[in-house]
Amino acid sequence: MDDNPQTPHGGQLTVLITGAAGFIGAATALRLLERGEEVIGLDNLNSYYDPALKMARLARIERAGGQWQFVQRNLEDQSAIAALFADCKPKAVVHLAAQAGVRYSIENPAAYIQSNLDGFGNVLEGCRHQGVKHLVYASSSSVYGGNRQMPFSEQHAVNHPVSLYAATKKANELMAHTYSHLYGLPATGLRFFTVYGPWGRPDMAPILFAKAILSGRPIKVFNQGQMQRDFTYIDDIVEGVIRCLDKPATADPNFDPLNPNPATAAVPHRLFNIGNSQPTPLLRFIKVLEKALGKEANKDFQPMQPGDVVATAADTSALEAWVGFQPDTSLDIGLEHFAQWAKDYPELIGLK
Repeated sequence: MDDNPQTPHGGQLTVLITGAAGFIGAATALRLLERGEEVIGLDNLNSYYDPALKMARLARIERAGGQWQFVQRNLEDQSAIAALFADCKPKAVVHLAAQAGVRYSIENPAAYIQSNLDGFGNVLEGCRHQGVKHLVYASSSSVYGGNRQMPFSEQHAVNHPVSLYAATKKANELMAHTYSHLYGLPATGLRFFTVYGPWGRPDMAPILFAKAILSGRPIKVFNQGQMQRDFTYIDDIVEGVIRCLDKPATADPNFDPLNPNPATAAVPHRLFNIGNSQPTPLLRFIKVLEKALGKEANKDFQPMQPGDVVATAADTSALEAWVGFQPDTSLDIGLEHFAQWAKDYPELIGLK
């Protein structure tokens, strides 16, 4: 098998995707299978949200065909993850599994410690011992925390997280950098900005809103609607993941330890934002969704929630310079696709 992970054709690359039954994981698996790669999908199919949606995503992958294998295991199970790496010997890993959700981290912090820290440590160890050529892992825009300097740049410090979820994502970046430093593991961290689209997560605003609007119930609009998000369409996220996967991280030859660049390093570790670079007021998002669904929302205005931030906005110039790509799907087009999916699959958004 070719040791070079840059094989954008022909099934020469064995890729392990963690969180393969998740929103981004399933979409990434489909893209890699379409271009002929061998894909091993890992997920524990937990009940954080209805596993029926996860099973529907997996069934969609099965129908697509290709060199696909699914394994159900827990990331926190050190021996099971070590055995999986030894068995499948992936050349590249796309690590997307995590305990997601900012608000849930306030209610159940232990789940985040176990999955996002212990689990990620097991993935790093698997990469180290099996000689993985490139690890691409999910970080989050939440690492910017209380930062008010917009748009968010990888050059900014991320020292003030406002949720445990954000803290675990920053910890992941530090852990990956350390493995790059100690073991030469090429690793790329991707800070995703508010991902939406068909087959999305039911704990996020698009599905929560769509379900409520279609059933005639009020939607909860936090901070009295005075919020902005850099909503990023799923296809753009996947394109960014694939392009970064195909270009393994390298050490920055211009890295200056006397004036360190937070986005790069003297070792093969890189960080990139993946966002649409068009922060949208929450009330405009709702208006566009209403139009796409053909039904007006009944809005229940609520105060700001603990652990939340007022606004996010991505500077993606580093991503564009590295892989020649910048997300650009408009909110109108993205929500039109999402609304059609929601109406086609009402059972997957919790409607009968």
